[in-house]
Amino acid sequence: MIIYNITSKIDSSIAKNWLHWMLNEHLPEIMNTGYFTNYQIAKLINVDELDGPTYAIQYHANSITDYNKYINEFATPLRQKTQQLWGDKCISIRTLMEVVN
Repeated sequence: MIIYNITSKIDSSIAKNWLHWMLNEHLPEIMNTGYFTNYQIAKLINVDELDGPTYAIQYHANSITDYNKYINEFATPLRQKTQQLWGDKCISIRTLMEVVN
């Protein structure tokens, strides 16, 4: 299994609206691509929240092929949409992991 992890620092001025958008629009849109089997969203704890919360969203794919298809077909427009909506008030770091056990 492949885990596509996106860790996002959210400015406190948009945090509530961002989380609502993520749960009700963005996550369903990504899941509707058909390339991920499930996801989870977690709020990081024991981190500095002075500027706002940090969330980790993990999408599970059956294979690297499914992940690559998602990246090639959907990632760019979805990232652009996120950037247009939230600008520099949402800063994300993306990592890719393979489950070994």
